[in-house]
Amino acid sequence: MISLSCAIILSASFSHSFDQSTGTDRTPIAITNDLGMEFVQIEPGSMLVGRIEIECPQPPDTRDVEERVRWSEEDFERCEELAARDSRPGFWVTIEKPYYIGKFTVTQSQWKQVMGENPSFFQGDKVEGVSDNHPVDSVTWEDTQRFIETLNEMDPNATYRLPTEFEWEYAARAGANEVHSWREIREYAWIQDTDKGTTHPVGLKKPNVWGLHDMLGNVWEWVEDYYNEKIFADPIPPASGNVHVLKGGSFISDVTHATPFFHGGGPGNGYDVGFRLVREMNVSKGID
Repeated sequence: MISLSCAIILSASFSHSFDQSTGTDRTPIAITNDLGMEFVQIEPGSMLVGRIEIECPQPPDTRDVEERVRWSEEDFERCEELAARDSRPGFWVTIEKPYYIGKFTVTQSQWKQVMGENPSFFQGDKVEGVSDNHPVDSVTWEDTQRFIETLNEMDPNATYRLPTEFEWEYAARAGANEVHSWREIREYAWIQDTDKGTTHPVGLKKPNVWGLHDMLGNVWEWVEDYYNEKIFADPIPPASGNVHVLKGGSFISDVTHATPFFHGGGPGNGYDVGFRLVREMNVSKGID
């Protein structure tokens, strides 16, 4: 008999709604700091997070297969029960203030400019050519905090931090109502089917419609929030936890993990983990 759980997974559709008032074809507003870090302005808006809509096939089972593997009436009823149990309505998240987010993940060159050394595994003979434009990798969440603290000291006219999980997902989805097809994901992301066993220089893959590169694939990205030990985020992120959230997948991920809505708990493999920054709209400092 066919596995009902497999049938449910294959027929599941993840639906995301989005406040289209921000538009998806606007020209991104970008700024660059003195270290050459580029940031794209993200406008406020809303998105529906964590919705799972599972659809079961409808009887009768007319497939050209042996009688013993065709679904019975009880199989269809069981599928509906499991679909009702596992489907989720999701919840709305509103991004209330604009912010800048890195056009790329932080590179090895940028890390070296700020910290004076390079913790990355993928450098030297591990990659082809110079690794400066590869994303920095092998950094812990605590490492990112030290980087951010030093960068804020170097650039007193701005405030940098990690994005929240919802800021990251909002920017990664860039107004998308639907999950990208596997073919589209491979156009945007260095993942399992397209990698050559290492990270890749940032910006080589197609950007999303808001001009952000490598939101999916290449390296997992740290965000500010603690991990909730669940497959999807909660409406209110936990105030404490053992580890923080990773988003976006890496060059060894499959298309299941290389989606904006999936989140995992760090540190993961470690060597395929990096991050991108948010630069706050510091109106009070009169610079943005």
